[in-house]
Amino acid sequence: MDLFEYQAKELFAKNSVPVTEGAVVTTAAEAHSAAARFAGPVVVKAQVKTGGRGKAGGVKLADDADDARAKAEGILGMDIKGHTVHRVLITPATDIAAEYYVAVLLDRANRSYLVMASVEGGMEIEEVARTKPEALVRVNVDALGGLDLERAREIVVQGRFPAEVSDGVAQVLVDLWQTLVNEDATLVEVNPLVKSGDGQVLALDGKVTLDDNADFRHPDHAAFVVRDETDPLELRAKQKGLNYVKLDGAVGIIGNGAGLVMSTLDVVAYAGEEFGGVKPANFLDIGGGASAQVMADGLEIILGDPQVKAVFVNVFGGITACDAVANGIVQAMDLLQARGEVIAKPIVARLDGNNADEGRRILDAAEHDVIEQVETMDDAARRAAQLAAAK
Repeated sequence: MDLFEYQAKELFAKNSVPVTEGAVVTTAAEAHSAAARFAGPVVVKAQVKTGGRGKAGGVKLADDADDARAKAEGILGMDIKGHTVHRVLITPATDIAAEYYVAVLLDRANRSYLVMASVEGGMEIEEVARTKPEALVRVNVDALGGLDLERAREIVVQGRFPAEVSDGVAQVLVDLWQTLVNEDATLVEVNPLVKSGDGQVLALDGKVTLDDNADFRHPDHAAFVVRDETDPLELRAKQKGLNYVKLDGAVGIIGNGAGLVMSTLDVVAYAGEEFGGVKPANFLDIGGGASAQVMADGLEIILGDPQVKAVFVNVFGGITACDAVANGIVQAMDLLQARGEVIAKPIVARLDGNNADEGRRILDAAEHDVIEQVETMDDAARRAAQLAAAK
């Protein structure tokens, strides 16, 4: 789960990362009141889970409370890269002497953690990595060994941070590591980390991604779910324990295994170019050991998406045998029909691997007119895109 900036800063403060105070508001009037409490220039910052807010006009300096109200009125309701701004963060303006970048993240490729640090803060870090790779320090950290102050100081030296901030930046790195460990995060990032005019090292912005698999250890993290900004289908899927992400397309996707599902998204998008740019409508991985009920729950979610015009079930039977998948499809159809719902969306099924023949037999025996079986992944993707385009 990605957090908003204000939520990330809450976790930072909880774990001793130095942050500035702030107030989250949802109306221009509330922005005025918050700015009046800070009694001075403030920054009005759009709260959206995407980058590039500043370039899009979502971050504004306001001279006083009246100006903050005007700036908030202009930002609230904005669209930033497909994200509507429903709330803004009001924070006192900081006298910035220098900007830096620091982050700790899960490095899946190397099965470790990665600390990144740069004196080129305030910019998009991808641009820094591309144009000035020498300005970005990357250091792998073993999960068991962790990051202590001595190692953090070595990273600061490698990054050529000025001597006057070296102790402060090193301590922030240690505190960010503790945030990542304590909160079961996969990413903690500060951009910019600044040296203020009075010499303090402060996190002016923050990005945190929490590992949903660790939710059982953090019941307090449930408070970070902003339900009015979460797609209702994603909420329903989460309640059913499904690994589901809503996308803007017309072909619903169900597969078993994240790698297979990602490949399916690519194949459908490629096939969809032939039919006017048809795209996948979602990511849904039913996992390696999913039951028929899980399959039924997934299909129910996808068929409930009004954007979906056709469904592609792509399964390679392993731990999840194809007959269990087929039973899940039939079970979902029966469940929806029992509710009086008319199932008119075509379902293209490609079953291969463990018990594939039995799975195909089960689907044939069910005699559902909307289910069509296709042997290969490419042909099934093309057929699903074709059916979606025809709707």
